[in-house]
Amino acid sequence: MFMHNKRLMYTVMVSEPNPGLATLMLEQFGGPQGELAAAMRYFTQALADEDPGRKDMLLDIATEELSHLEVIGSIVSMLNRGVKGPDG
Repeated sequence: MFMHNKRLMYTVMVSEPNPGLATLMLEQFGGPQGELAAAMRYFTQALADEDPGRKDMLLDIATEELSHLEVIGSIVSMLNRGVKGPDG
């Protein structure tokens, strides 16, 4: 079960828009070595583990990785705030 705490675990501040950096940050969000991939690896490892203590630890780590998605997503959003597309 997940519970959403509406406060980010870290204060995120971006001084100015930077779409190029936002694009790079998307790799950290959902790329092969990003937070989403890490969370899924820990979840699948936990589901296969029969040791209750290890399983619990792996699920805790997976949940923590998911919280990182919110931080990275907030950074990407801030880096793109106010930026117009090529047609806008």
